[in-house]
Amino acid sequence: MVQTDILIIGAGPTGLFTVFEAGLLKLKCHIIDALPQAGGQCSELYPKKPIYDIPGFPEVLAGDLVSNLMQQIAPFQPGFTLGERADSIEKLEDGTFIVTTNKGTKHQAPVVAIAGGLGSFEPRKPILDNLSKFEDNGVAYMIKDPEVYRDKKVLIAGGGDSALDWSIFLADIAKEVTLVHRRNEFRGALDSVEKVQELKDKGKINLITPAEVVGLEGKDALEAVIVRKNNNPKEDQKIIVDNFIPLFGLSPKLGPIAKWGLEIEKNAIKVDNTLDYQTNIPGIYAIGDVNTYPGKLKLILCGFHEATLMCQSAYQRIFPDKKYVMKYTTVGGVTGFDGSKKEAPKAVVKAIN
Repeated sequence: MVQTDILIIGAGPTGLFTVFEAGLLKLKCHIIDALPQAGGQCSELYPKKPIYDIPGFPEVLAGDLVSNLMQQIAPFQPGFTLGERADSIEKLEDGTFIVTTNKGTKHQAPVVAIAGGLGSFEPRKPILDNLSKFEDNGVAYMIKDPEVYRDKKVLIAGGGDSALDWSIFLADIAKEVTLVHRRNEFRGALDSVEKVQELKDKGKINLITPAEVVGLEGKDALEAVIVRKNNNPKEDQKIIVDNFIPLFGLSPKLGPIAKWGLEIEKNAIKVDNTLDYQTNIPGIYAIGDVNTYPGKLKLILCGFHEATLMCQSAYQRIFPDKKYVMKYTTVGGVTGFDGSKKEAPKAVVKAIN
């Protein structure tokens, strides 16, 4: 049986950063994730997608963010159970929890932190008669390697951040980028909308709104799409493409976690955000995109904040008779479980002292 201080379910950015915050408190962590590698969606769905809202990084690729987080938590030697799904949970008389995976691996901890992102998920697909024929033959629902689209004619459909961000990114890689959205208004960040409009004005992106893809054509592989403007068949136009990428978001499912007795609201776990992001079951926390509370924002940045406060609460739960005095890492440095230490810069220490 795996025993640890904090058992983290989900190896995405929020789950990984939890290891760092817990390590500063000398708490050991072990992570369970159904995917075969750490990183969650950042590794599995869009490792080459640029992220713009991580403090200190004007732009960072999702895969690079994961690599940096793994390097950051290495001194704290977290354990991993990868390629296994957390299936069941049992609370023992001593207050600790036993979490068992679908492969029978048991884990015991006094604190469980659910950082499962959107849970298990699958892409929302457009309703097109021959869609399955072209899947992996010109149709894809996520972009793992942008180089696949170098010098290709690409059509992206969608109105959210992913559609906008990838249209912007591929404008410098693909031979031709067309963005189709069924409305004139987009749901993404205003800065991204303005950037797309700027690229359209420069002739680097073909923007077609309001419109939607209503047909696919090709023999063995995709050769063209039919785009209908203003919901009017008379305005159908055939666009020659190599790739069609519908980015309509994901259909999230909590999976077995939904049966753990947690309070669920709209496929997310309700938590108390006034203090520590604890669920209705004491000792079980939910952080990152998997949780919900008034004013919730599904941002990696917010997940980092939630993880930090959760770890402080977890420390008090594990050591109720101890009082932890927080020390800034700029003063005390970072000491790993292996004895390694990153000292605080002497100039900073002197200035504070």
